[in-house]
Amino acid sequence: MLKAIIVDGSAVARGLLNTVLTDGGYDVAGQAHTAAAGFALALRHQPHIFCIAREQFEDGREAVDQLRAQLPKTLIFMVSGSLDAPAIQAAVAAGVHGFIVKPFKADTVLRTIRNTVISIVKKHRGP
Repeated sequence: MLKAIIVDGSAVARGLLNTVLTDGGYDVAGQAHTAAAGFALALRHQPHIFCIAREQFEDGREAVDQLRAQLPKTLIFMVSGSLDAPAIQAAVAAGVHGFIVKPFKADTVLRTIRNTVISIVKKHRGP
């Protein structure tokens, strides 16, 4: 079972995403409202997936950089209700692997994560 950490300033959003991931077969190892708290949880639980709201990502950029350096296999997903091309490009440049759009649609969230995981695995296996 893949482990996940959820970082979002909104307790409601954290709860909804927790339900989607848990119902989808993921083990949500922890939730936090700041990037720094999420990073501490990530170090403790070493998740496969780290879901972070756009606001916490932008405010906690150093924590995300540390996450990438110390847990390079953890896949980072940005969660946001609005994603424009510059934000997506900046996030990808910063090491984000995928995007989860609010409001959450369970099948879309799970498909996004699954497709990203498959893509990364294929890329690491080579041709």
